[in-house]
Amino acid sequence: MKKLLYIVTVVLLSQVTWGQQAFKEANKLYQEGKYAQAAKGYEDILKGGEESAELYFNLGNAYYKMDEVAPAIYNYEKSLLLKPNDKDTKINLGYAQKMTIDHIEAVPQVGFSKILYNFTGAYHYNTWAWAAIAGAVLVLLFFVGYYFAGTTLLKRVFFGGMVVALLGIVVCVLSAMFVKSEGEKLRPAIVFSEVVSVKSEPNDNAPDAFILHEGTKVFVQETLGNYKKIELEDDSEGWIERDAIKELK
Repeated sequence: MKKLLYIVTVVLLSQVTWGQQAFKEANKLYQEGKYAQAAKGYEDILKGGEESAELYFNLGNAYYKMDEVAPAIYNYEKSLLLKPNDKDTKINLGYAQKMTIDHIEAVPQVGFSKILYNFTGAYHYNTWAWAAIAGAVLVLLFFVGYYFAGTTLLKRVFFGGMVVALLGIVVCVLSAMFVKSEGEKLRPAIVFSEVVSVKSEPNDNAPDAFILHEGTKVFVQETLGNYKKIELEDDSEGWIERDAIKELK
């Protein structure tokens, strides 16, 4: 058993070391302006089972430098899935999106749904989960303070703190559940074909509903044969050939 654990540990450590070294080498190639070679290095790391927001970000940068719009946007979006509020990634994604031909105006959300999405969607569900854990620690500290408080005033202060922390835990847990459930419903994808016709029905002879170009973000609704039903941010819908897009999840 000990020998097995030793072997597993050695394999894991060697894999991590290889990944770090390969990442440094790809970064060096990028700094030297060898963007195609750097991109290949980053891709090899991904094929090895390693992934991180930084890896996808750097890969997106390499493709952006080569004017490859769809791969750049795809990898920036992958980075944001792991690190949703990264400022640099959002900025670079904005630059890449300006290179696209299609400019889709998102339908604005109104009322309570807008407030809810703006509040909960500001953070990844993991962030909400960690906030709930921090709230639990606060509850424990307030309880200790309440237990050892020597005056009625202090007991009231610590008790009030416990109540507020408990409410915060509830909000964080519910927000994490909401963000995770909503995120699982979405199936975002990026158009990789330079130009593609979106059909009104899932067959080759159906009339075109509209045309899309590489780099455009769509949301997959369902799959039927060789076609996927997609929806755009402006609520337009149609059927696109499955090979024309690459899903982010």
